[in-house]
Amino acid sequence: MRPNEKGFALVELAVGVAIVALIGSATATAIFQVITVSERSDDHMTAVQQVQNAGYWVSHDAQIAEGIFTDDLGSPNFLVLTWTEHDYSGGDSTYHSVTYFFDDLSSGVGELKRNHWSSAGADQNTLIAKYIYYDPADPDSTSKASYQSPVLTVKLTTLSGEVSESREYRVVHRPNFN
Repeated sequence: MRPNEKGFALVELAVGVAIVALIGSATATAIFQVITVSERSDDHMTAVQQVQNAGYWVSHDAQIAEGIFTDDLGSPNFLVLTWTEHDYSGGDSTYHSVTYFFDDLSSGVGELKRNHWSSAGADQNTLIAKYIYYDPADPDSTSKASYQSPVLTVKLTTLSGEVSESREYRVVHRPNFN
């Protein structure tokens, strides 16, 4: 700009607009990345928490189980564990059965629930984990259980958003000294 002129030259104005556009574009990209990474991180944390919670419950019950059943259970049942709680003071023994089953499956993703029944009167369903992936047509990725005495192997897979998390648990149940 010349000393006696007021305003900006067209070139100066174009350069200023280009700089502002670059800064705006970089800011928008950064905000988009933060939001996307945050959503993916939340999905990952949810998937990990759900698979760990399911693994905890299955491991806990399998360690005390006397009977472990994984084959030919029929849908939606996933795993059945049984044990006897002995009353050594002369009372009646209490028989327990825990059935893990899938509920609300939609496109292979649903909830893993636990039904605990006992001869003492317990009969309750508990939500163990959400977003559990179960699709028998996908044997490599699906949640599954198998038992080769004394080891129960349970693979659990969760799908939360676009994130998948799998864990395999190998549980050796405690010896029963009767």
